[in-house]
Amino acid sequence: MRIAIVSDIHGNLTAFNAVLEDLRSVAPDLVLHGGDLGHAGPRPAEVVERIRELAWRGVMGNVDEMTVRPKSFEDFIRPAPQLDKMWNAIREVAVWTRAQHSTEQIEWLGSLPIMQVEDDVALVHASPTTTWCSPDPEASNAEFEVAYGSIPRALVVYGHVHRPFVRRVGTKTIMNSGSVGLPYDGDCRASYLLITDGKPEIRRVMYEVEQEVRLCRESGMPHPEWVQSMLQSAKPEMI
Repeated sequence: MRIAIVSDIHGNLTAFNAVLEDLRSVAPDLVLHGGDLGHAGPRPAEVVERIRELAWRGVMGNVDEMTVRPKSFEDFIRPAPQLDKMWNAIREVAVWTRAQHSTEQIEWLGSLPIMQVEDDVALVHASPTTTWCSPDPEASNAEFEVAYGSIPRALVVYGHVHRPFVRRVGTKTIMNSGSVGLPYDGDCRASYLLITDGKPEIRRVMYEVEQEVRLCRESGMPHPEWVQSMLQSAKPEMI
C-alpha cells in the first residue's frame, strides 16, 4: 500500500501542478490532503476546485477553518496583540481569499474533518484537537506524546509547520509532510510525503518559483511582496 500525503498548498497552483506531475509517475494507491489549501497564494479557488475534482479525502487546516470561521483566527491571536501588524496582514489576505471562493467551495472546506484514518496511518493538520497548534520539529518526545499519544495508530502524519521530518516517538512514527506551496525549511522545492508499506519518504519537487512570484504580484492579493519573500527564501517572514 502506497499512501501520499499532500499538504499546505496555500493557493500555489504552480507548485501543486508540479506535485501532481510527480504523483503521476509515483502512482500511489491513495492520496490524502492535509489541509491549508488556499490562503496565502494567488489561486486559492483553483487549488480547492482541483482537489474537489480529484476527490481526495483530507482534513481541515487552520487557514481553511479561518476561511470558513474567521472567529477561529481571532481566538487564536488574542494572546499575542504585540504581533498586531502581522495579524492585520493575515486578516486582509483572508478577506481577499474568502472572496475568491464560491459559496459551494466554502461549504466544502467547512465539511472537512479534523482527522482521517487509513489502515495504520492517521492524518491531522496540526493535532487531533485543534487545527491551530502542533509541536515544532525540535519539540521534546513528551510534547509529541501529549499531542499525538491519544491517536490509536502507529503512523501519525501532520502538516502545519511547513518543515518535513520523520521521527520515532515511543511506539509511534511521527511524520510531517512539509508544504507543497510555502516551505519553511530553506528548500524552495515543494514537499510531500509518500508512505510505502509503512516506510516514509519525503519527496521534493522542483517548480517555477518565479512564475508563482509573478502571479502573486498580478493577482491583486494583499501583501504580495510578503508572500514573494517567503517563496524565494523558503523561510517564514515577519511583517
